[in-house]
Amino acid sequence: MTIARAVELAERGRGTAYPNPLVGAVVVRDGEVVGEGWHERYGEAHAEVNALRAAGDRARGATLYVTLEPCTHHGATPPCADAIIAAGVERVVVGVRDPNRGVSGGGVEELREAGVDVEVVDGEPAWRSRDLNAGYLSVHERGRPWVIYKAAVTLDGRTTVPGERWVTGEEARRRVHELHGWVDAVAVGMGTVRADAPRLDARDVDAPKQPRRLAFGRGPLPEGSELELRTGPLDEELRSLADEGVQTLLLEGGPKLASGFLALELVDKLLVFVAPTLAGTGASLVAELAAPVRVKRLRAEQVGDDVLLESYVRDP
Repeated sequence: MTIARAVELAERGRGTAYPNPLVGAVVVRDGEVVGEGWHERYGEAHAEVNALRAAGDRARGATLYVTLEPCTHHGATPPCADAIIAAGVERVVVGVRDPNRGVSGGGVEELREAGVDVEVVDGEPAWRSRDLNAGYLSVHERGRPWVIYKAAVTLDGRTTVPGERWVTGEEARRRVHELHGWVDAVAVGMGTVRADAPRLDARDVDAPKQPRRLAFGRGPLPEGSELELRTGPLDEELRSLADEGVQTLLLEGGPKLASGFLALELVDKLLVFVAPTLAGTGASLVAELAAPVRVKRLRAEQVGDDVLLESYVRDP
């Protein structure tokens, strides 16, 4: 339960902690929460240090719950593992190990060597901790960004409605702009670029940052377009984007782009907004697939008059 609280705290750093991972921490002593913290901003104190500061002397003999393995790296801030040991914490419960072994990992071993009892959780708490930093983990474990495919469809699965500009309502479109504000990049295919001239920015929301805006496919881009053209094979482009610091990529292209990514097993998560409309004609959600794609953890959420279906092609 306390890892769940640490995940909630970590979310507060979304958009400001980048390129560092999101981390939340909770200090508990004698069954009472005595300190909480999260990584608020890149270059500033990490979650563990903020939680320990809040706990003060009450951290001695306490349990620290943290979403990500404490770091051992001397960077913009001192190592969190050292701070935990110095504070006299007796036990540490970790949501997920840090795969960035050359820089940040190794905290579990260092803590254990200092006599601290360390538990790395499994099951749902571990899944929530991984989902929190799906992009960071994907870059270090797969060498590519975490890819989310977002689409808006009618009840009969069409991506356009004859005579109307939008498929979904205002609240759903606002949710998409909020997504633009926390992902690292947003991309479409050249067909969408030519048909809609999309801007792909975060508008009319309190966005902590603007995403990079990409177009996959053969150019040239239309005159005046502010998108970046990526013309190489999709898997190679994703590796290049990861090297350039892109951890999360939101796809908003049409069915052809979606099928291209799905065929190469490059889609990790699906966000499908379903509008209460029957279009009767038009393009479908994806183009032809060689084989069915099974999803997991399907969840539905009402967003205005529309329904958001969230699911995962693979676990984070």
